[in-house]
Amino acid sequence: MPKLLLATTNQGKANEYRFLLSGLPFDIVTVIDENIEYNVEENGTSFEDNARIKATEYAGTSGLITLADDSGLEVDALGGEPGIYSARYAGEDASDSDRIKYLLDKLREVPWEKRTARFKCAIAVALPEGQVEICTGECNGIIALGAKGDRGFGYDPVFYIPELDNTMAELPLEVKNKISHRAVAAQKAYRILERFTGKNEL
Repeated sequence: MPKLLLATTNQGKANEYRFLLSGLPFDIVTVIDENIEYNVEENGTSFEDNARIKATEYAGTSGLITLADDSGLEVDALGGEPGIYSARYAGEDASDSDRIKYLLDKLREVPWEKRTARFKCAIAVALPEGQVEICTGECNGIIALGAKGDRGFGYDPVFYIPELDNTMAELPLEVKNKISHRAVAAQKAYRILERFTGKNEL
């Protein structure tokens, strides 16, 4: 069975992808599983740019079909912040709880109706030869007044989805993996990978 490299060291993200891509004829591995210590600089100006950079560089380095994503949170009241800087919003070494606190502090005076936001995800699937395809997904919601839920990771505990009356972190995995930004993009990536043939064609 051929390997599919997930260009991530985030175990929570890797677990989601193993669930979302289950059924594909690939042995899904991460850069940690493959002992890849090469770090790719994400210097793009969009989620799509960063996903493409990671996927093509790791595919070229590893010789494996590679899936990379870049995702983040856009908050309307903050002009789209944190955007592509979501993981570094409160500093390079900040924890998830640090980032959530920083975000909530910035929104302290913002009323409920103006706390609209969206999660965005761009996925790139690349072959070692350099071919790459991009797909995207998003999920709309509201930034809650406080963190709720212990599932998920990142900003999930403060991303409230009105239609479900839950934060992303309160949702069972099987629900999250149907409606999340990553799930929407992964459904498209699944179809890209299904088209993959022994001739390494996307």
